[in-house]
Amino acid sequence: MSDPDAYIALISSLPGSERLFVAKQPPLSRLRLDRRLTALTTEDARVLKVLEQALNWSAYDMDVTDTQAVERCNQALGKIPQPTLRRLFLERMDLRTVVAALRLRARGGNPPSGAYGIGRWSRHIPANWGDPDFRLSVPMPWIKDARQLLEAEDPLGLERLLLSVSHKQLKRYAARHLFDFEAVAIYVLIWNIFDRWAQSNAQDAATRFEKLAQQAMANVAEFDFERVSA
Repeated sequence: MSDPDAYIALISSLPGSERLFVAKQPPLSRLRLDRRLTALTTEDARVLKVLEQALNWSAYDMDVTDTQAVERCNQALGKIPQPTLRRLFLERMDLRTVVAALRLRARGGNPPSGAYGIGRWSRHIPANWGDPDFRLSVPMPWIKDARQLLEAEDPLGLERLLLSVSHKQLKRYAARHLFDFEAVAIYVLIWNIFDRWAQSNAQDAATRFEKLAQQAMANVAEFDFERVSA
């Protein structure tokens, strides 16, 4: 069992952050965060690791199949005993299932023959494949924007939208937990969102730089050096 005083001290040591998309990086480095997380009990640390790995797609092999991904998520769910963390995990899976379905349909994929993905909409989605928003615009009002960004081939815009939705979900759960393990876990998941956006921004900046460099080189190639005086 965790020491309440130790967890109060842990939460109190974690700095707040700027608004999402305003902050250029998380409020503290991962190294410093991990040092603070050594205050967790062995069991709580194990649950947090399971939760982070299940929600971090970079932890999955590139050749993992949808079936394998679903199985790994189900296994992770069985290792998370806290009701709040189970609910937020499933809510994130709902989001990922819907976005995966939008991507599949955008590529011309046929409706799945059975359940698709994981979560409460896994059977609803195939049954409503022909509807632009899978008839989910009421419980998921962001789905229309996600579909439009996907159709516009705007990956950074889609990333921003999905991170914003996930951030709001986590903040809603955070309001119900202050100085317990759930509060720590939610803080770490929010930290991961800030870190993901910082990385997305860096990748986007690199892409823009590369594009500008190519344009500059193209302009140089077309330039008439004979008209340039020394």
